Amino acid sequence: MSHQPAGPLPPPGCPAHDSGGRVPLYGPEFAADPQAYYAYLRHYGPTAPVELAPGVEATLVTDYATARRLLQNSGPGFSRDSRRWRELNEGRVPLDSPVLPVLGYQPHCVFADGEEHLRLRQAITDSMARVDPGRLTRITEQISDYLIARFSTRGSADLLGDYAGQLPLLVFNELFGCPPDIGDRIVYGITGMFDGVEAGKAIEVLHGAVGELIALKRAAPGDDVTSWLLGHPAALTDGELVNELCVLFVAGNEPLRNLMGNTLHRLLTHDRRARMNVLIDEAINETLWENPPIQNFAAHFPVADVQFAGRQFRQGDLVLVSFAAANTGPELTPARQTPGNRSHLGWSAGLHACPSKDPARQITVTAIENFLNQIPDVELAVPESSLAWRPGPFNRALAALPVRFAPVRAQPARRPMPAPQAAPEPPRTAPRAEHTGLWSQFLTWLKG
Repeated sequence: MSHQPAGPLPPPGCPAHDSGGRVPLYGPEFAADPQAYYAYLRHYGPTAPVELAPGVEATLVTDYATARRLLQNSGPGFSRDSRRWRELNEGRVPLDSPVLPVLGYQPHCVFADGEEHLRLRQAITDSMARVDPGRLTRITEQISDYLIARFSTRGSADLLGDYAGQLPLLVFNELFGCPPDIGDRIVYGITGMFDGVEAGKAIEVLHGAVGELIALKRAAPGDDVTSWLLGHPAALTDGELVNELCVLFVAGNEPLRNLMGNTLHRLLTHDRRARMNVLIDEAINETLWENPPIQNFAAHFPVADVQFAGRQFRQGDLVLVSFAAANTGPELTPARQTPGNRSHLGWSAGLHACPSKDPARQITVTAIENFLNQIPDVELAVPESSLAWRPGPFNRALAALPVRFAPVRAQPARRPMPAPQAAPEPPRTAPRAEHTGLWSQFLTWLKG
């Protein structure tokens, strides 16, 4: 099938001619200006041929209406189970490809269909719905205070490494009832996965720590998401619980980090008067429209040869949705400019939409408001043009967000949270690993 219609030239630096006519969604050129690539891809129609990494071909849905149709109806005729991925099964995807940790099959709800997906998804949705909004605000403020106190006296910070990159994971540790040692190893595991340093060891540590957390909560249930999942009528097995908790930790941390970072970037690149007058919630909404933290994802695979969106697909072809391209189509300009319009795809849509979007929004609002209340004179420490965006087809994330401000006194801790419940030490499923100790440090700080 040919994918080379006449049309505009690829954006500067786009080596589409070196990729069999497919547009590469990786490398520094794409990271620097993905919207230029999406504008070019639209000339193919509602879907376009792309390369996610060297040797990994896919079709990207760039049209909003087409994306909604695929997400809400699964095509129909599409599956989320990546074991159907034909080119991977045929050995045409390099086994060391950087996209395999994201797209390769894992036994959790992201890759499940039908009744199995509904069972796993309902357990997550019901458990997350039990999180009290008032408690979530208090937890977020306390962790925000702790992180701000670590850098506020020096007058400078990297708002990703020092703040947005750490806050979501610490909030989740509290919501999931992690005691100090297990929480430290979960922090180590997740940060190691995304840092790419000893990623295999990091994943092993993460799974082992989550397995210990499950054993701990079976012995002594608490008022936390882990215990609620254990008691859910879906009756998840320990193996299913490990997989679902891991996906919650990982999928909740990286997108939330990026949402906070991209919203802070938006606020800092507007003039101060605009920043003071805009509502944080509206800035988050604008970010989800124009610079969503997950720009391309939601893998679908035809269960048989099928025609969709005017194009013929073979069984097992990889089809991804571009939330970023769909949101920013020219036909949606009036929608993007309408205050309060939340019809974007920043949280995806349909049965696989983010199950925690309300807590995620609340955490982001609270964290940004608390930061700006304590450090209102913050400004970028470097020219905006010098900021670097992390390469890759999936996330939209800055590598760093350096800022400066007048040094401030450290703020006293707020009223402490209840201490994590003590319980008998369960048998260890993996050896202890070196870890950051960040969760232990926070709990020590909180107790004064």
